[in-house]
Amino acid sequence: MKKILKAIGKTIGIILGTVLSVLVICCVATLGWGAVQASRGSVTEAMPETPADFKPAVRFVAFTDTHNENENVADAIDTAYALFDNDSVYQGVDAFFGLGDFSSIGTEPDYEAYADTLREHIREETVCINVLGNHEFKTDNYNELFKKHFGYDPNTVTEINGFTFIAFSGERSLTEWTFTPGSLKWLSDEIHKAEKTAGDRPVFVFQHPHPFGTVYGSSIWCTPQLNPVFAGHNKVINFSGHSHFPMNDPRSINQTTYTSVGVGAMARFELDKDYIVGQHPERYEDAAQFCVVEADNDGSVRIRGYDLLSDTFFCEYYIDDINNESAYAYTYKNMKAHDKAPVFGSEVSASAVTDDNGDYRVSFTHAKAADGYIVHEYKVSISDESGKEIYKDNVISDYYIVDKIDTMGFTVAKDLLEKGRTYSLTVTAESAYHLYSEPITMSFTV
Repeated sequence: MKKILKAIGKTIGIILGTVLSVLVICCVATLGWGAVQASRGSVTEAMPETPADFKPAVRFVAFTDTHNENENVADAIDTAYALFDNDSVYQGVDAFFGLGDFSSIGTEPDYEAYADTLREHIREETVCINVLGNHEFKTDNYNELFKKHFGYDPNTVTEINGFTFIAFSGERSLTEWTFTPGSLKWLSDEIHKAEKTAGDRPVFVFQHPHPFGTVYGSSIWCTPQLNPVFAGHNKVINFSGHSHFPMNDPRSINQTTYTSVGVGAMARFELDKDYIVGQHPERYEDAAQFCVVEADNDGSVRIRGYDLLSDTFFCEYYIDDINNESAYAYTYKNMKAHDKAPVFGSEVSASAVTDDNGDYRVSFTHAKAADGYIVHEYKVSISDESGKEIYKDNVISDYYIVDKIDTMGFTVAKDLLEKGRTYSLTVTAESAYHLYSEPITMSFTV
């Protein structure tokens, strides 16, 4: 028995050691790549704005990670048609692209429910293309199910109004996270072919996971296999999901030698806190974001995020000429250069009241971010009347919830505060690019 236990302990130790080694390698690689990103490109005088005379030659909608939330899928499709059926500049929606993880574990009932939703809401004249996500890869017959319910190959190329759209599902390799070399070669070949006929137009590519080290969430929820395939192809605009990280974080767009866009999620947000991913803050299930993309024949592209819960566009990015790599504005370096430290207004306040569980809900006035940017999190601390710090935390800002509420809140345990007593709350706001406000202190009585 001792030998068995010793062997088990040794195996567990090897597994833990391997996991820790992988995490360390990922952290080192992320830091190294971050340094490269931060130094690449130049700083522009201003961030680009969509000109009043911009007229698209194609318009499409992309969404991802619906995870059986088919009501959101139906709402997104109906909303897109309602937005653009009578558009005065360019009418209609030419295509919808689903970027995978429409299921939970890839079983046939998930395919049936999702495919039925698409058939019921997407018009016959509108192109609809889907790709496989890692959750669909959880079953071995994913190719068979995909073709049965969608009627086309998981890797497919579509031409719309002279633009090329490459939908890449790949093939599962060793795990649901990796692609086969053959499928990656198919993607590379199709990109090269599309560039030869694109003229000044961009080439649109869609797949489920992010390329590593590009958009927000791509340090972990990614695959580095895609990076060498896309590198150097400045016509490529790549759309991906998988991370569930919100699109209204400005880091959801990134330009290196090509353009990457993370399109948020239609079911459940995820964020990072203190650089640790996998965080699910308050109201993280209130996720219903999709991406609207418009392009003209001269290389100009407008990308907008739309929030179904508030029925609003919440972010907009404009690329004047996709072919002019030297003028790329959405590099990490340039985006950070135009970010500013958040600022608290002259009138701020804090309060604390009991919630339904008897714990205390501490609220304070939001800081204001620079236009087009966000407050990503708040560093908060509470001190008692003697000045002793009794609570400290980093609280993720609720920027991913697009509403008009001007206060931020967090919950502390019922035994931490005492009714009727006065405390001091000190708050520092942090932007997406790690710029910090001046700390502000507010008194509140429970």
